Amino acid sequence: MDSSQIDLRGSEIGSIHLEQGVLRVHFSRAYILKSMTGSKERTRWWQAGALVIEGVEGQPALPEGPLLCVGGDIDENVYTYRDMIPVPFASRGSIRCLLRFEGQDAPLVVTGRAARLEMTEVPRYIEHVGA
Repeated sequence: MDSSQIDLRGSEIGSIHLEQGVLRVHFSRAYILKSMTGSKERTRWWQAGALVIEGVEGQPALPEGPLLCVGGDIDENVYTYRDMIPVPFASRGSIRCLLRFEGQDAPLVVTGRAARLEMTEVPRYIEHVGA
């Protein structure tokens, strides 16, 4: 089975907005690792898009972009995705997002009731990477 995932480490975030309980983390360059069935090698791509979290509780402090993500966790019900987001991604239930940024002391921490990825444009190939 082919699989793809956003590598949060190094992904570039243009802006983060919260409006009427909906948080949008806009990736100007989300770095994607793709694996193909039967291959030990992976490929690296970049694509624009957004992580959208609905039903956000409270008013979290939002860092101003542009930002360089250095890692984080996406907690989806009983699963935790560390430093990555599977592509495609859409879930309902208990969502928690913690993102750390270069040069920022405090991480962004948000909880909500649903989350999804909205990727835009066409993925662009960067390179082959080892297994």
